Amino acid sequence: MGTSRPAAEGLHPPSAGPPPRRKPQPVCGFPGAAGPGLGAERKLTRRLRPPVFPLSCAVQHYAWGKMGSRSEVAQLLASSDPGAAISEDKPYAELWMGSHPRGDAKILDDRISQKTLGQWIAENQDCLGSKVKDMFHGKLPFLFKVLSVETALSIQAHPNKELAEKLHLQAPQHYPDANHKPEMAVALTSFQGLCGFRPVEEILTFLTKVPEFQFLIGDKAATQLKQSMGGDSRSMASALQSCFSHLMKSEKKVVVEQLNLLVKRISQQVAAGNNMEDIYGELLLQLHQQYPGDIGCFAIYFLNLLTLKPGEAMFLEANVPHAYLKGDCVECMACSDNTVRAGLTPKFIDVPTLCEMLSYTPTKDRLFLPAQSQEDPYLYIYDPPVPDFTVMKMQVPGSVAEYKVLAVDSASILLVVQGRVTASTPTTQTPIPLQRGGVLFIGANERVSLKLAVPSDLLLFRACCLL
Repeated sequence: MGTSRPAAEGLHPPSAGPPPRRKPQPVCGFPGAAGPGLGAERKLTRRLRPPVFPLSCAVQHYAWGKMGSRSEVAQLLASSDPGAAISEDKPYAELWMGSHPRGDAKILDDRISQKTLGQWIAENQDCLGSKVKDMFHGKLPFLFKVLSVETALSIQAHPNKELAEKLHLQAPQHYPDANHKPEMAVALTSFQGLCGFRPVEEILTFLTKVPEFQFLIGDKAATQLKQSMGGDSRSMASALQSCFSHLMKSEKKVVVEQLNLLVKRISQQVAAGNNMEDIYGELLLQLHQQYPGDIGCFAIYFLNLLTLKPGEAMFLEANVPHAYLKGDCVECMACSDNTVRAGLTPKFIDVPTLCEMLSYTPTKDRLFLPAQSQEDPYLYIYDPPVPDFTVMKMQVPGSVAEYKVLAVDSASILLVVQGRVTASTPTTQTPIPLQRGGVLFIGANERVSLKLAVPSDLLLFRACCLL
């Protein structure tokens, strides 16, 4: 999962958190631009082409998104653009912050001739940072998002690079590129999702308590899973794969029959005043209402159910089964559209590929903890074991009049979730006003100072690439 990188100076991660990395050092605004001649010419070029500028970002109206002003995406849009009309009968699912061809951010700076971020990066490669430019062939390696989820997204996983290349060659209409798609979600509100396989003992408990689930798995596979408890990890993974494959490859008619039986039983028990939370009764009914008769409803008995509090995160590496269920989050991912789906979706599903590719390693704790900067008490770094992206969260109290954003050797995108500031750099002629929903592109190695416009707390998220 990516290249190893040196440890960070001045970062103290929690005991269960991600490994630290080299802390990027602040640098001057004009690297290598000392003296007249070529250095002066570079200075002039940098002044004519501001390396820090605000963006207007694309909104995606997918059917699973929250409706109207209940959506965090819609709220951010309305706050950053007072002229934006929010339609209450329209879903506001995703805000895309990046240079993806299907949602290339527009540049809000009249001095810049390029209209979109993708065009700017193509003609100003140095803004990526030298290592990022070389490793990712002159492309921004991540897509930064805000998601507002009302109904469940599909049971899915993302292929590693080797499988992505193979799938792209075999079926480019379903797998449109050859890249992997690791992703991270950091909760903005209470955020519910499924992530990775549960401990086997929990799955066995559900097999006992949910006879409809047991029926679809079958006695042979269920017995194999039970017997694997005392064995090694390989036999347990093999048994778990057998159980999951039996479920996902069940005949549609049989799935619908068993799901209807389960829904009827839970509904009757709830009506009688009985608590069915030991088998996630409320969630099962909710998913069945959203996707009647869908095999994905039974996935809740295989996968860990996480409810993230604001600031908590989950990281979804290649081959980990997952589904977002409800809530608002900041998400960052590698630039790819490769998703292998198997349930809770009307889209193309590829059950054989999913069952074959998954990581059948049961684990209980799927929380991904950030490291806190030693030198900056307001900075938290979510640093996954992939080279494509890192997410930073900055919580700055209103008593701090000015906050200096760490300069890193990578292009980055900054999102204001809470607060009002004016941003400036050593080369900025006019400070850039930013408020809730504001998005700022920051070129590599640029120092940005944020002055609080009002004495209220500031919440920022930033995506970058630390190599």
